[in-house]
Amino acid sequence: MHCPSCGQQQISNETKFCSRCGLPLGLVAEVVTHGGYLPQLAGLNKKKTVFNKKNGVVFGSFWFIFFTMFCTAFFAIINAPEEFVGVLAITGVFGALMIVIASLIFLPSSKPPMRGLAQFHPAPVLNDQYRVALPQPKSVPASVYAPPQAGNWRDTNDLQPTTITEGTTRLLDKDEI
Repeated sequence: MHCPSCGQQQISNETKFCSRCGLPLGLVAEVVTHGGYLPQLAGLNKKKTVFNKKNGVVFGSFWFIFFTMFCTAFFAIINAPEEFVGVLAITGVFGALMIVIASLIFLPSSKPPMRGLAQFHPAPVLNDQYRVALPQPKSVPASVYAPPQAGNWRDTNDLQPTTITEGTTRLLDKDEI
C-alpha cells in the first residue's frame, strides 16, 4: 500500500501511520475496505424530505394567518353567520397550535448534516484502537534544567557586537596614498 499523501510505500498493509509523513493509514484502510467511502458519511446522500420541523412550524403559521385573519375577515364581510366566523377563528388558533406542537414532537429535525471540514474530522473514525499506535508523550521535569556553569559559551566573546566593516577593510599605509 502507498501513502496517498506522500506516496511512500508501506511495509505492511496493517501499518497504522505513514513512516514518512505520519498520515493515519487506518482511515485509508477503512475507506478501501468499504469500497471507497466511509460508513460515517453515508448519511450525507440521503434524500431530503419536505416533512420536517421547520416546514411544520411554517405551515402552522400560515394556517393561523389564513384562518384567523383572511377567512374570518372575508366571511364577516359577506355577512356569513357569526357562529361560522367564530368557528373559523377557533379553527385557525387551535389548529395552528396543534400543527406546531405535533411538528415539533413528531417530525425529524430540519438541520442538514454537518458540511465542510466538520464532516471530515477524524474523531469519529480514529477511535482508541488507532490512538494506541502512537507512543505516549514524554515529559522532562523542570528540575533537570540548570543555568550554565562558568567556562561555558557565555564566558567567550562570541556574543560581543561587531561592526559591519570589521573583517572587510584594511588599514591603508601612508605610502599607498
